[in-house]
Amino acid sequence: MEGINAYYIVIGAAVIIILSYLFNIIASKTNIPSVILLIVSGYLAKEIFGLDFKEEDWFLPLELLGIVGLVLIVLEAALDLKLRKDNLRLIGRSTIVAALSLFFNTFLLAVGIEYFIGNMDWITAIIYAIPLAITSSAIVIPSVSGLPTEKKEFLIYESTISDILGIMFFYLLVENLDAKSTAMVGLNIVSNVGGTVVLSVIISYAMIFAFQRIRSDVKLFLFFAVLILIYGIGKLFHLSSLLMILIFGLILENRTLFFRGYLRKYLYEENVAKVLDDFKLITKESSFVVRTFFFFVLGLSITLAGVFVPKILMLTTFFIVGMYGFRWLIFKIIYKRDYFPQFLIAPRGLISVLLFFAIPIEFRINDFELGILLLSIVVTSIVMAWALVHDRLGKMGRLKRLLTFLRVMKSRKMYKGIAKKKGDIRKENNETF
Repeated sequence: MEGINAYYIVIGAAVIIILSYLFNIIASKTNIPSVILLIVSGYLAKEIFGLDFKEEDWFLPLELLGIVGLVLIVLEAALDLKLRKDNLRLIGRSTIVAALSLFFNTFLLAVGIEYFIGNMDWITAIIYAIPLAITSSAIVIPSVSGLPTEKKEFLIYESTISDILGIMFFYLLVENLDAKSTAMVGLNIVSNVGGTVVLSVIISYAMIFAFQRIRSDVKLFLFFAVLILIYGIGKLFHLSSLLMILIFGLILENRTLFFRGYLRKYLYEENVAKVLDDFKLITKESSFVVRTFFFFVLGLSITLAGVFVPKILMLTTFFIVGMYGFRWLIFKIIYKRDYFPQFLIAPRGLISVLLFFAIPIEFRINDFELGILLLSIVVTSIVMAWALVHDRLGKMGRLKRLLTFLRVMKSRKMYKGIAKKKGDIRKENNETF
């Protein structure tokens, strides 16, 4: 890293953001996720320019970008979700799919790790499995914008809930390994979740009161700073901080639902609505920038040495086949039909990387290859890209068939009209004759 000119870093950062914007355009046209292109770009940049990073060089930037990115991504998703009676069923279904998928994938991968990798006990295998069992909202949310509203909302809810449940499951397991009884573990979990929800509601109301009263022109990044502060402090006290961000976003977006009756007089709707549009815009822009650099840096950190190891390839194949098989089954049971491409959209990404490297030192396995992490991210992203592209092409094909049908019907109608007109002329001529 020595001898690098600061201007090169500035130029490189600008080029990366421009490329990311172009990748978003490509993604909107082809449905190929832009994060795949960013990861590939990072890896190619490392190879072309001969960059050599040690683990300690890129882990801290990845962790920082991941934390900020996760807060922004969940907040962005929450600000787009409206709580209505007509979508309670959708939320229920997405929660069921997220929870069942998380626990099944954790069990499946833990079994695979013990069988193919070995050299670790059951608890360690589960700790390694949880990060890869989580569907990444960081990849799903920007990738499903072209889907119908109901499918898009389902996938946003599912991936966000998967993130939250996965993080809670991971840290609750790690932090309760020394618990003396199952009852103590259950008490810790209930108190953690219950305390987080109560604290989240109080903080959300307090922030909205402040949100609508601050007159300064510079206040939006102040709220970002407060949210990140809350997230960081919550993590230090072992709370489910991501749940706090989600609840704040939901209450802010659905404020009329939460400010009812006596509380209604404390909501200045005009003030909140005026600022909220700018808040959403800056959230989206900031999320774009942070996500861009996270996945580019992830590409820089990739080494292919551990990918083409037979046991890693077999473990990845075992996990991927089992995961998609279970998703197909559960979507078949819940939806019965019209579940494509949803059941194939389950990418691994930002949260998997963060949790994978948050595994406590006492559980680290030195010879455990990171290839499973890379392969899971790449393969699930490629499968998602194929499903989205196939869905898009299928819609285009149906549209073409519909247009062809309409043209044929129009031609037949015109033909019938002409034939009728000719018949009327012949009838008129006969009567005249």
